[in-house]
Amino acid sequence: MFHIYDIQKNPDGISFEKTLDLQEDLQARNSDVLGLSPVQVSGNVRFESGFFFLDYQMTYDITLASSRSLQPVLLHEVQEVNELFVANEAVLKEQDLIDEYMVLVVEDDYIVLEESVADNILLAIPIKVLTPEEEAGTDLPSGQAWALMTEEDFQQKAQEKKEANSPFAQLQGLFDSEE
Repeated sequence: MFHIYDIQKNPDGISFEKTLDLQEDLQARNSDVLGLSPVQVSGNVRFESGFFFLDYQMTYDITLASSRSLQPVLLHEVQEVNELFVANEAVLKEQDLIDEYMVLVVEDDYIVLEESVADNILLAIPIKVLTPEEEAGTDLPSGQAWALMTEEDFQQKAQEKKEANSPFAQLQGLFDSEE
């Protein structure tokens, strides 16, 4: 947590290196998170031209369920984060800037690093998560009277069905020359 007055007093900003344990917080906010290693965060927060700049890099391992088989998948993530904050007094003057550039508003005179890190981890959770075996294999799950297929396979089957149902399909080979 950084107080805005402390940030303003340091012309070079405040550098930090922290290890954050956010597993419980993230699991409470998103049930897809099965596990999270301590997050290594290093960066700088500074004040310049009426804005607060929060720049950091975070490294962590997150465990998510496979989107195909629900098996746990461990992902190693490294993210660069750049956020821009403005103090409450400037909100009225800079509303267009806030909307256009997604400037965040400082609440209670503090910039909370833990909130920023947690939010950015949740925003970076991929939709498609596969185990290494699922990524390497081409076999897709199937069951009784159903099968999962790729979009390319679907397009190919749809084209074959369209050609087979064509009224001209019966005429195929009618004018082949017989020798």
